[in-house]
Amino acid sequence: MSSANLPGEGTRNEHVKVTSRKKPGILERMSETACGMVVGVGLFALSFYILFTNEGRALKTATSLDEGLSQVVPLHDIITVDPENEGRLVHLSGALRTSQPLYDPNYGISIHAVKLKRQVEMYQWVEYEDSREYEENGEVKTETKYTYNTEWKSEVINSRNFDKEIGHTNPSAMAVESVTVVAPYVSVGPLYLSAGLVEKVDTFKQLSLVRLSPLDAFVTVYEDSFYHTHNPRRPEVGDVRVSFYYAGLSGENSPLGPAQVVSIVARQRKDQLVPFKTKSGDVLEILYQGALSAQEVFEKEHESNQMKTWALRAGGWLMMFLGISLMTRILHTIVDWLPIVRDLVSLGLRIFAVSVATSLSLLTIAAGWLFYRPLWAVLLAGLAAVPIILTRARVPPKKHQ
Repeated sequence: MSSANLPGEGTRNEHVKVTSRKKPGILERMSETACGMVVGVGLFALSFYILFTNEGRALKTATSLDEGLSQVVPLHDIITVDPENEGRLVHLSGALRTSQPLYDPNYGISIHAVKLKRQVEMYQWVEYEDSREYEENGEVKTETKYTYNTEWKSEVINSRNFDKEIGHTNPSAMAVESVTVVAPYVSVGPLYLSAGLVEKVDTFKQLSLVRLSPLDAFVTVYEDSFYHTHNPRRPEVGDVRVSFYYAGLSGENSPLGPAQVVSIVARQRKDQLVPFKTKSGDVLEILYQGALSAQEVFEKEHESNQMKTWALRAGGWLMMFLGISLMTRILHTIVDWLPIVRDLVSLGLRIFAVSVATSLSLLTIAAGWLFYRPLWAVLLAGLAAVPIILTRARVPPKKHQ
């Protein structure tokens, strides 16, 4: 079954496949549930580790940032290297500089930047699956709809894994490879950036190819990409297009605009900016776009630390919830043949999992705070009892005979 294509759109077709299997008995379902319980125990244990260590990491990072802010030395003059700042934590803002342009000889691209990325995509078949299960004549049937679209993809898709490879065959490799070139020497004023700081220059912008002409007669420029085809509007499977992106513009009088200004906090070692190790054991090696004061840089780092802390807390809670759900799923399996009871048990198990996961997560976080801020730990421990109290409050009291 196929659908019509408009000019410029990818090819699309689909087919449906139905498979059937015998409805599993209680022992088979119990066996599957047992495997889920093992996974649940693993998730449950891992959630404790993530929640507990996350609190220590967050406090350690916050302490290191406070230590760094109290020691940082702002560099107002970045024309020459000041020997008095040797080994000290410094802050500076300035434009990025590179010693030579980055060049891609295959396409004639040359640009003064910290990074130049060549992104290659190939027009390929992509398979999508959409399945649903239903019972019929005592069997469990699975209806799977396979949809095939032609799309631009940056990785090679192995069509041998398709349900229907005939008519949807992809090439096994790309004619051109993606690559990112990094400038060997990057500096701000007289100070050269470490590899770690250069890695943080990662905001890429697409390079416009309007004024460029392809070096190869078989290559066409269309919508800021090089197309290895004569008709970019109607590509065929196996055609390749190449786009270029740059990060950290560093040239003077560049038609792309002024050099990128960055703000850095790191340790000065001669004419280099290298990582600074705090007393807490953390490493400070910070780079942000734009001209920021030292106070603003550390405020952004504190915000990033808080976001990471809450993300790991949420992730730890979710892992604990899933672990408890998998461990208690056996109760759902036992009453699976009674629809009304099954639904009530399923609802009760969800409420139980939410309550226990919330309480245990708060207790674990409180344990992480116990050695640093005991008062907060006691308050969180008290808060951990709230979900269980609320759950018990909803249970109606037994009537005395």
